[in-house]
Amino acid sequence: MAIIIFSILVVGGFYWFSKNVMQVRSNILLGREIDRSENASERWKTMLLVAFGQKKMFTRPIPALLHLCLYVAFIITQIELIEILADGFTGSHRLFRSNLGGFYTFMISFIEILSVLAFVATLVFLSRRNLLKLPRFNMKELAGWPTKDANLILIMEIVLVTFIFMMNGADEVMFNRGISHAAHGIKDSFNFSISGCIGPMLFGGVSDGGLEVIERIGWWGHLLMVLTFLNYLPYSKHFHIVLAFPNTYYSNLEKKGKFTNLASVTEEVKKMMDPSIDPFAATGNEGEVPQRFGAKDVTDLTWKNLLDA
Repeated sequence: MAIIIFSILVVGGFYWFSKNVMQVRSNILLGREIDRSENASERWKTMLLVAFGQKKMFTRPIPALLHLCLYVAFIITQIELIEILADGFTGSHRLFRSNLGGFYTFMISFIEILSVLAFVATLVFLSRRNLLKLPRFNMKELAGWPTKDANLILIMEIVLVTFIFMMNGADEVMFNRGISHAAHGIKDSFNFSISGCIGPMLFGGVSDGGLEVIERIGWWGHLLMVLTFLNYLPYSKHFHIVLAFPNTYYSNLEKKGKFTNLASVTEEVKKMMDPSIDPFAATGNEGEVPQRFGAKDVTDLTWKNLLDA
């Protein structure tokens, strides 16, 4: 029964996310065509530096470092989600541990360290927005939904990290008692970097049945928070987590300030500057609809303009 519920949640969650993404994509493609396929190597470099490397954030080092902790944690912790998906569809528990051995312990420990850094960064960001009242976070254009959106994302991050340590911490104690699904009757320890310490400290006095409940709440809670966050993204400014990659890849590589002129306008200016040409003479293309100058509707913008928006 658990596998069926899990499958419905995962398939439904990813389907709804895909549907929203395709809607956004179709809106972007309403724009005019523009070629941004040249110089692929430079585009990959720009994407890696700006979208993945967070290059622009480092104009303010402290917020940049905190943002990087949160961002890297968000990316790397999804590795643990792969195991949750595998366990959920197969009905197993910590499916990869027996095959990966010490590397498994290293990866989960690394994820836990990143999760702690993300937790600290999240608390700092919440304080900066709501307690310190920094001027740039209290401008009138950020009042209302923008502030609520930012706070909601940060609260989701805290809840997600809490579920991670409920799952790992309770499982650590269960494994030591030989009652974990992953223990197979062997009394040992996962030796995870963080939950190996806080697990026994927080849950050491909990009964076997209570540990199972805590571990399951953490496991299911982790899954539900990921699916909730995933489907909230298309309605949030934090959709830039996803769109930053195509946005920077297809960025304009021309020199800043370079104008793109309409060929028809350029031709008219040349005629005006050439005294030998009669600007009022018939050109043979009077029936053609001239290209619109500027943008009257969304379809007058390019798809890259809409992707930027």
